Amino acid sequence: MTLKIHGISASRALRPLWAALELGVPFEHVADTYKNGATRTPEFLSLNPNGHIPVVVDERPEGTVTVWESMACALYIARVHGQANGQSITPASAREEAQALRWSFWAVTELEKDALTVLMHRLAMPADQRRPELADQAESRLKVPLAVLESHLQAQHAKGESYLAAQRFTVADVCVASVANWVRPAAGLLGQFPAVGAWLNLCLERPAFKQAKGSK
Repeated sequence: MTLKIHGISASRALRPLWAALELGVPFEHVADTYKNGATRTPEFLSLNPNGHIPVVVDERPEGTVTVWESMACALYIARVHGQANGQSITPASAREEAQALRWSFWAVTELEKDALTVLMHRLAMPADQRRPELADQAESRLKVPLAVLESHLQAQHAKGESYLAAQRFTVADVCVASVANWVRPAAGLLGQFPAVGAWLNLCLERPAFKQAKGSK
């Protein structure tokens, strides 16, 4: 069996890369970029007709499985290549599975757009192209979902659980932390949500995250 993850780490491909590294799953990293039309070639479009990275291609005894959409890629790797033993990032119960699914979808629908705006207009874009007013507006909107996340993490702490789905780090944390990381340039905003900030620091200090970030 061969697992391939297409996409540079400085993209949403970070999510399946991080998941695979947490699990210690052997994989081939194909560092396709989103620049210069690289995802619009016939070869790439045969993998993902949407023309986006990441793409996971899993050669299995029953045939080739192709997955796109970054959260789906990470969740797939955790479910298919991990063990539901209560020790890995793979959900080990229906409750943990539900948490992973709901928080991953939540991160996309409630957090990602404004978090990306903050990242681009506070840090990533050249200074002369940034529009601080867009970052200000995004930060204001982010207060609502960050308050939801803060409340959940506080409730988790009250139950003796340090992470989104369990006491241990799971794929739910991979998916949500990969998005919440984009809010870090807004230090003042994150400072209003101490449980979120502490949880995010725990996630980003993990060796697998640092290794994924260091990939091409």
